[in-house]
Amino acid sequence: MTDPRHDLPRPGPAKGTHLRQIKSYVLRAGRMGPGQERALEALGPRFVLPYDPTLRFDPMAAFGRDAPLILEIGFGMGDATAHIAGLRPGDNFLCCEVHEPGVGALLKRIGEQQLTNIRILAHDAVEVLDHMLTEATLDGVHIFFPDPWHKKKHHKRRLIQPPLVARLATRLKPGGYLHCATDWQPYAEQMLAVLGAEPMLANTADASLGGYAPKPAYRPLTKFENRGLKLGHGVWDLVFQRR
Repeated sequence: MTDPRHDLPRPGPAKGTHLRQIKSYVLRAGRMGPGQERALEALGPRFVLPYDPTLRFDPMAAFGRDAPLILEIGFGMGDATAHIAGLRPGDNFLCCEVHEPGVGALLKRIGEQQLTNIRILAHDAVEVLDHMLTEATLDGVHIFFPDPWHKKKHHKRRLIQPPLVARLATRLKPGGYLHCATDWQPYAEQMLAVLGAEPMLANTADASLGGYAPKPAYRPLTKFENRGLKLGHGVWDLVFQRR
């Protein structure tokens, strides 16, 4: 039997593109479990889309319907993604993740929960954004708990930087939202500064809350987050809207 992973689109620069210093991911070690393997083989052909920088993403062709489109950058093992997609069946979710066990895990949840409103691109979201998504395409963007790159010398590797935020803003429709969350306060402060400096975005949070938003009801508490909260650790949500 052919290993289904051989057909999974691989991350990395596509032909005709140039290498970037900032990527939306960090490759992690990890092996797929049997359930993830089976999910990839059975559901991958339907829910995993090929990355093609020569084609513009067509929501109707991908989902078979016209509905609000939410881009998620880096879904990890897919727990929150599947939860949100189940709560919001009227929305379409285009989800980018290069970690193969995570792709398999989300496919497994798609099968278990019989979700139909998720599509996966196993590719760097920055390149997806640049080459497959046109301006004013998205109704929302989710970026939950990106790598905080704790050391100061690594801060330049953080995903939330002015150039990316500017590109995200152009892909949002007027009134669309960008929702970021982090459990690392210094990164939350950087996010707030970067997002607040983007002229196309407006903070939805009350100034009395310091610029941070209450956790939206659709975002679930992860096991890691719950454990951190019990230990007194903070979590910061930022929700900005396209002007």
